[in-house]
Amino acid sequence: MTERNQPAAPLAFHHPGHGANASTGVAICHGFTGSPLSVLPWAEYLAGQGFSVSVPLLPGHGTSWHDLATTRWQDWYRTFERSYLDLAARTETCFVAGLSMGGAVALRVASLHDVPGLVLVNPGLSFYDRRVRYVGALKYVMRTTSPIEEEKPTAAPTEDGDYSKTPLRSVHELKKLFRQATRALPQIQAPALVFKSSVDGVIPPSSVAMISRHMDPSRLKVVTLPASGHVATLDVDAPTIFEESAEFFRQHAADRVASESS
Repeated sequence: MTERNQPAAPLAFHHPGHGANASTGVAICHGFTGSPLSVLPWAEYLAGQGFSVSVPLLPGHGTSWHDLATTRWQDWYRTFERSYLDLAARTETCFVAGLSMGGAVALRVASLHDVPGLVLVNPGLSFYDRRVRYVGALKYVMRTTSPIEEEKPTAAPTEDGDYSKTPLRSVHELKKLFRQATRALPQIQAPALVFKSSVDGVIPPSSVAMISRHMDPSRLKVVTLPASGHVATLDVDAPTIFEESAEFFRQHAADRVASESS
């Protein structure tokens, strides 16, 4: 028998904040089969600006596809919600943000809690592959599938663990999460800033279209990223995400404080 060598899981990221922005929290959620490494430069930029930042490692992530197969969407959601609530308890205002599946998680949090705003990068609510409609049955006859990969990824690679296969059971859980987040869209009252790559081989444009259709257009801004792929937080347009999101957080934190004091 041979042992499966498994590197240490990527660590969660936490920063207490400093200076004028320390009272503003930002909870960031990574994506499906990813880890905090995929949003780490974003988190570090915000921490450098003085924001209090939290990026939890979701259950079943950062290790292997075997571990992912033992988790449900509620496990992913509750872990991030707990991270958000812990950060919100230590700050005056606390935003949510997310990449890919993390966008769906952030949307659901925003529908259930009084967040002052949310920032999403290539948020997932739908799939390119139409076979996903049958995944509830397929998972019983086909244990895994190949992961979705962009033809010519331009983002820097990260060591997120062994996800050379994707459990269909987990894809079914992802589908359930997307459904829950989509149903929650009409309940979201907070302003949202959404970044969408022009060419995204992982998440179809229909995801952002659903957000645009169900959220108040006066409180929604969509920014196109012309030179990046799906993991845009590690790609060419990352500085745009970092700078515009920081300004969004500063502006809406000030708005929230002003409204509460009036």
